[in-house]
Amino acid sequence: MVLIASDLLRVAAVVSLVAGTVAYGWVGAALFLLVLGGTFVPRAVGASPWLDTAYCATLIFGAWAAQLDWYVTVEWLDVVVHAAATGLIAAVAWRVLEVVGGVGSAPSPVAVVVTAAMATALAAVWEVLEWIGHTWIDSRIQVGCDDTIGDLAAGMAGAVVAGVAVGLARRGDVAR
Repeated sequence: MVLIASDLLRVAAVVSLVAGTVAYGWVGAALFLLVLGGTFVPRAVGASPWLDTAYCATLIFGAWAAQLDWYVTVEWLDVVVHAAATGLIAAVAWRVLEVVGGVGSAPSPVAVVVTAAMATALAAVWEVLEWIGHTWIDSRIQVGCDDTIGDLAAGMAGAVVAGVAVGLARRGDVAR
């Protein structure tokens, strides 16, 4: 297997797992295990190098921002990361569907709707998991009505942008 630039980000995810576990215990370990697992998805499905890199970097950045309380000190950062991460997750999820779900021949409008809907659903699941984590695992996990609604709105915006980008990319593929 040929190594690619984004493989360095997967190494950074492993380092983050070790550092996060040492610094933040099992909650840090759980978060960075999710990130580490997530960073292998675009590689496994042959995502484009730019998508692979942006996706992995955003996941790692978002996790560290949470652990280091950057979302508390920089108010707007949370919604920006939610929009970017959800959009990138949407694009990777569409790629997964192309590879394992056989949706390669789906028309562009279908790609837009499915991509946006998948990511919006994933954003909702993430918010539920945040609430569960805050309620039953670690009260330092920041939740609240404003936070959750803001995160969901940002995630939905990112999901729609990603859906449109996937749809436009598919139109370009069809035109070739």
